[in-house]
Amino acid sequence: MLIDTHVHLDEFQDHEISDILDRAISIGLGFLISAGTTIETSYRSIELSHIFDRFFSGVGIHPMDIDERLTAKDFKELSKMASNNDKVIVMSEIGLDYLDGMPDREWQFNAFRSQIGIARELSLPIIFHSREAHEDCLRVLREERGFDVGGVMHYFQGNLDDAKRAIDLGFYISIARPLFRIEELQNVVKKLPLEHLVIETDSFPQHFKKNRDNWTEPKHLRSIVNEIARIKNEDVEYVESIIYNNTKKMLYSKWDLISSYVPEIIF
Repeated sequence: MLIDTHVHLDEFQDHEISDILDRAISIGLGFLISAGTTIETSYRSIELSHIFDRFFSGVGIHPMDIDERLTAKDFKELSKMASNNDKVIVMSEIGLDYLDGMPDREWQFNAFRSQIGIARELSLPIIFHSREAHEDCLRVLREERGFDVGGVMHYFQGNLDDAKRAIDLGFYISIARPLFRIEELQNVVKKLPLEHLVIETDSFPQHFKKNRDNWTEPKHLRSIVNEIARIKNEDVEYVESIIYNNTKKMLYSKWDLISSYVPEIIF
């Protein structure tokens, strides 16, 4: 069974989501987690989770979407929506982004630290975004005791040292389709023990691709697992089972709840 730890299905039209899920289920999807990036998209993900059993939600404010310094009112609303909805199972997507033109870094730090605090208060694993900010992301997670709840370094494209430092803090490394094109990432996957990996697709509407069939969807989890197995020279079923168990460990406090919606998951 495959679990997509990070998607943005809230960005698709309602009529598309059912078909996307059906295509994913056909290749072995158990369930997925759709991340929030703003208060509004967090609510949207929660609404969709109430429609589809295999759809779980994260809540959070993405560093790219911080257009002003967030306030106590914003954080209170995030906490309330997470605590009042049982299908919110992670804090996602939060973190730091240092690309040129990104929001004020002090605003980002304020948001990241406060949302780690919410995650710890509600015992929600953290799925974090880090772009050109690994040093500061890991430092803030250490200072704010993000390791108390653990989680995932999302859409990993760093080097082996970056991965090891995240793992040492209690976080899993999430592998997505960049594995097919980044040689250094292939080397990282080859050297890391399978016990530290989870998978995702980071699916969102990719209008920049002319052919709709080429858009990344949760159905592509199967090819990601197959590629990990090829790189590590391991049996595909073995790789799938280890990655499944890693995700289960990451979500251990929510597993009984998850199984109530997806009864065929493996204990």
